[in-house]
Amino acid sequence: MRRDTFLKSLAALAATGALPMSAWAGANVKMMIPANPGGGWDTTGRALGKALSDGKLADTVTYDNKGGAAGALGLAQFVNGSKGDPNALMVMGSVMLGGIITGKPPVKLEQATPLARMTTEYNVFVLPADSPLKSMADVVAQLKKDPGSVKWGGGSRGSTEHIAAAMIAQKVGADPSKINYVAFRGGGEATAAILGGNVTVGGSGYSEFAEYIAAGKMKAIAVTSAQRLPGINVPTLKEQGIDVEIGNWRGVYGAPGITPEQRKALIDLVLAALKTPSWAESLKKNDWTPAVISGDAFAKFVDDDFASLRAIMTKSGMV
Repeated sequence: MRRDTFLKSLAALAATGALPMSAWAGANVKMMIPANPGGGWDTTGRALGKALSDGKLADTVTYDNKGGAAGALGLAQFVNGSKGDPNALMVMGSVMLGGIITGKPPVKLEQATPLARMTTEYNVFVLPADSPLKSMADVVAQLKKDPGSVKWGGGSRGSTEHIAAAMIAQKVGADPSKINYVAFRGGGEATAAILGGNVTVGGSGYSEFAEYIAAGKMKAIAVTSAQRLPGINVPTLKEQGIDVEIGNWRGVYGAPGITPEQRKALIDLVLAALKTPSWAESLKKNDWTPAVISGDAFAKFVDDDFASLRAIMTKSGMV
């Protein structure tokens, strides 16, 4: 029996409860992580792989890190090298959309196959501990006075923290095209710049800065969520009169050219992994917020987010 036919049969049986999830075991999953080791996509991809292995949903999971250009280099390798492969997965997220909009790579995300959104991680903005600024209100006052004097530090150009900085400027009446944003290749570089006082404000997912905030080496001044994050006493931007909410969501795609049946089998495989104790542990450890949608609903979400990001980035002069 062909493997895709076998997976389709398992999907149907699992959906009716006729098979335990352990019957999924056997897939040799190849995980493309379009980023360097140690960042958010790497952590997400390896957590998903661990959930697949621990849940006995896959025999093996291999990883291929290919960083650069906000994920575009990894996307190109995935699109060109995984055509028709029913066991290939690629981690991606909102940062990749921003990178595609600004970088205009030769391959398109639409060439790959949307499977599921898994999580959202909200950004936190921090000040160096010895900054003369003490709050987001201080940052806003300086931003209104001279937008270029506030140096924002974070991930790649077009990242959620970059877009959030532009949105903040726009909402408080500053010119978003004049924001001074410094893009770093990885979380380690951004952290060093903040700790060294080389940027005015730093932005990233809360988990990346949590230990420095706890140690008093960074001062957290705002989070980009709609409500305060559970167990974290940092005010939202909205609480401070700035109507900005943005999440750094992460999802997973399948290879180009797989069949509808293969896509359905992969979606079921990923959704099963997201129900494992291993994945629940990763959510808690990394302060990720579950945000699961799959299939056509996920594809529509990506299309809508592309359009929204493009509009914001165009107004801000990023494209």
